[in-house]
Amino acid sequence: MKQRYVFAAVLILIGGFTDAARADDIKADSKITAATVYNDRATLTRSARIEIPAGKHDIVLSGLPATLFPDSLRAAGKSGAKVTFGAVSNKLESSADYVQPKEQELNDKLEQLQDKRNIYVAEKSALQAAKDFLLNLGKQASLRSNEDIAEINLKPDTWGGAADVLSTKLAENLKSSNEKDIAIRGVDKDIRKTQNELNQLRTGQKQSYTVTIPYESNAATTLDLELSYQISGVSWQPVYDARLNVKTGEMELVQYGSVWQQTGEDWNNIDLTLSTGRPSRGTSLPDLQTDWLWIRNGQNAQLKAVAFRVDSGMAGAMKENALALPAGANLRSMASAPMTEEATFAPAQINTEGFVGEYKIVGKSDVKSDGTHSKVMIGSFKTENKQEIQIKPQYAAEAYLVVKSTLKGDAPILPGQVNLFRDDAFIGKTHLPMMRPGDEEELSFGIDDNVSVRRNTLKDERSEAGMITKDTVIERHVVTEIQNLHKTPVDIAVLETVPVSKDERIRAGILKDKTTPGYETDIDDVKGLTRWRKSLQPSEKTRIDLTWRVSWPKDENIGGL
Repeated sequence: MKQRYVFAAVLILIGGFTDAARADDIKADSKITAATVYNDRATLTRSARIEIPAGKHDIVLSGLPATLFPDSLRAAGKSGAKVTFGAVSNKLESSADYVQPKEQELNDKLEQLQDKRNIYVAEKSALQAAKDFLLNLGKQASLRSNEDIAEINLKPDTWGGAADVLSTKLAENLKSSNEKDIAIRGVDKDIRKTQNELNQLRTGQKQSYTVTIPYESNAATTLDLELSYQISGVSWQPVYDARLNVKTGEMELVQYGSVWQQTGEDWNNIDLTLSTGRPSRGTSLPDLQTDWLWIRNGQNAQLKAVAFRVDSGMAGAMKENALALPAGANLRSMASAPMTEEATFAPAQINTEGFVGEYKIVGKSDVKSDGTHSKVMIGSFKTENKQEIQIKPQYAAEAYLVVKSTLKGDAPILPGQVNLFRDDAFIGKTHLPMMRPGDEEELSFGIDDNVSVRRNTLKDERSEAGMITKDTVIERHVVTEIQNLHKTPVDIAVLETVPVSKDERIRAGILKDKTTPGYETDIDDVKGLTRWRKSLQPSEKTRIDLTWRVSWPKDENIGGL
């Protein structure tokens, strides 16, 4: 049995072709078979099965998108013979038609519809001319009839028959004109539909890359060629479904990937991988520069500041990112010009906080090239959950169902949108931050109507105190009454904020003798955030009293109350 060889070649890119394609070039028809999608680009893999002869020849792949990154081109292949790739070249070529077949197809369809409409409009104009002629003919016949009547030369059969013919012709004309209006209306709908589809797909590309791969083979064979490259106009973001079963307390957290692309080429039946990597972030940091100090003096201060930024900042950045200056320009001359930056749109970012992983989607995937988001299943996460009823009476006299979820397993959760479902009912959306195993996050699942909340202010007084130096004093006493209307026990948390002073002349604090004991302060490192936790049995009621006092010198004014 002939030994089967496997080989791969890293393409050496040359700026363009020096010779036209030879007659013995082998043209390869390829299709996209795999994609690895990052947050701002994708690596696409095109596959082609080619029958290649022995000897030295070139494999030519045409029509590759002009938006690909030439430096990212890579090739690999399998064959039953010993095949060696040589240096590879690429060339950007122009065309009279759109590069992407679907875009050209829609553009051709739009032109055909517009031509069809123009024909209908021309036919309607002809009918209008015929109608005007018939109306004018009827007017002339009416004048002639009046003359015959004046001469007592009545011929009813003659002018009556002419009137019938004229009426019939006008009716047919009006019917045909109405039919043209209907046809034009239908074509206009098709034009709008096609125009919308074209706008979604529009790339405007009339240029494409042609890539040539020289090879040498010791025998004729079948070559399975794979060509990969990176391309922009692609992104994905994680989306989650959090489904809570209130009775059991179980929550299912499922992760999806929302993928979209506008490369001008549909991805059909491909192997899809979603990556958290960000190739655009670069590979290293810029060189550190000297921090020069100077005295700001007079009118030259701003210019010196600009020159400093150019010398110590732009030089390193330009070196790292290979930015080019205009011909004849230099850093010192640029320092005298206003510092401006071009406005840009920031793409959606996936903050992995150092974690990079790949999610290979099970089965084959389709992603349209019109920007439509395709939702693909990634997997589910195991979490340990605890339900709690949270009440923040300063905001609303309502109780909210909150799940404190701790992430289990080995995989982290990437930041993303969460669709919330409570007992299979969609109740809204929220956002998850980056979570690593062991991290806890709160997810709120809306109002719990089976917990009653009432809030009253019992005291809100302003007074003066002090024997020698008078102080202004505000004392406020609020009470929150809560009742569990569930048939099962519930855990509740009541959260309130009390005033906190930033000035030693302002004294603020809780009056413990008038406040329900058992509270915690400065929750989650938030100054003044106070929390009571209780467990309520079915139909049980509880009352939370909070009294705080603030005092400050009488002649001073304070803010924040």
